[in-house]
Order: sequence, then C-alpha cells, then structure tokens
Amino acid sequence: MADTVVVYVHGLWFSGLEATLLRARLARLLGTTDRVFSYPSVRSTLDENAAALGRFLAQFPAATLHLVGHSMGGALILRLLAAQPPLPPGRIVLLGSPLQGSEAGRSLAALPGGRALLGQSMRELLLPGTLTWAGGRELGIIAGDTGFGLGRLVNRFHDPSDGTVRVEETRLPGATAHLVLPVTHSGFLVSREVVRQTAAFLQGGRFAA
Repeated sequence: MADTVVVYVHGLWFSGLEATLLRARLARLLGTTDRVFSYPSVRSTLDENAAALGRFLAQFPAATLHLVGHSMGGALILRLLAAQPPLPPGRIVLLGSPLQGSEAGRSLAALPGGRALLGQSMRELLLPGTLTWAGGRELGIIAGDTGFGLGRLVNRFHDPSDGTVRVEETRLPGATAHLVLPVTHSGFLVSREVVRQTAAFLQGGRFAA
C-alpha cells in the first residue's frame, strides 16, 4: 500500500500529459506517488466522468489520497465528492477551476459550433450554482490573475482573470482557503510557485506565506 497518492485530474481538451512537469515537481517535493486520471472531457457528461473518476480512485488503497484538479478537472472532483464516496482521507487543491459558471464558456457557446467544442461536461458548468461544497475535506483553491489566454479570443474580461477563468468564478463557499497568483490559465502547469503552494496545502491544509 502506498502511503500517499496524489491524483491529478486534467481540464477540457487535455489528457494529463500537459501537466507532466507540474506532476513530477509535486511528486518530488512531497515524496508521493503520482497518478493521472484521463477522461473524455468532450464526449461524456459531468456525472459520467465523475463516476469514472470514482472507479479510478477506488484502485488506490492508499493511507492518504490527495486530489489536484486543473480547470474543469477541479469541477469534476467536486461533483464526485458531492456523493461522498468512501475514499481514503486527503486534501484537495483546485487550479483555475470554473466553480461559479464560465463567462468565457458562455461566449464560446454562443458562437457557431461553440457548444460542440465545449462538450457535454463543460456545458453543464456554464452557469453559477451547478457546484456546491459541503466540506468533509480541506479544499484549497488557487486562481490566476494574469489575463492572457484562449478565453480572450471569445470574451472581453472586465475584472481579473487568468485569461480563461475569472478570479470570481473560482470562489466557492465553504472552501478552506483561496489564493490568487500571477499566472495564466495554462501557466498553472509550469509555475514553480503553483507547485510550492499546492504542496504546502496538501501537506498542512494551508497555503504558504
């Protein structure tokens, strides 16, 4: 049995390979086993993907099971945990996840072919109120406020964002801690500070000073 496993859940249109550097740095810093959950982010619904994530996590009889989700992957983690599955204890860190709807997503959905590009899971997350958090685990959320990203191609942001997700869209009542860093939406995957803060929260339930 592995003492501690960290499972990474990717976002829309990705596979987990894009986060190889982040995952390797995090595993090295924490001395943990690294795993990635890959899923059909466009084809399947949020509940279908959440159920698949639950089956994937059940494979790991670890003493501690931490979860890290980037973008839509964070929403998928919350959807699964809302059902309170019997998992080992651990903490959660979400990176740039649209937890209060997605302004950029709604703008893309309004364009020809946009809804098909978003896929079923993301279409369910376009409006606020889809996700809630009842606790049970310590939840840390990191947002980015460097507004360069694909979201700017379809949406004009009027408040801080990471270029795809607005800072306010990453907030969720009941979360343990919320942190804003100067990163873009894709920059989460290569930032050493994101790794440092994620590791700090997974280890102690709080972000580093």
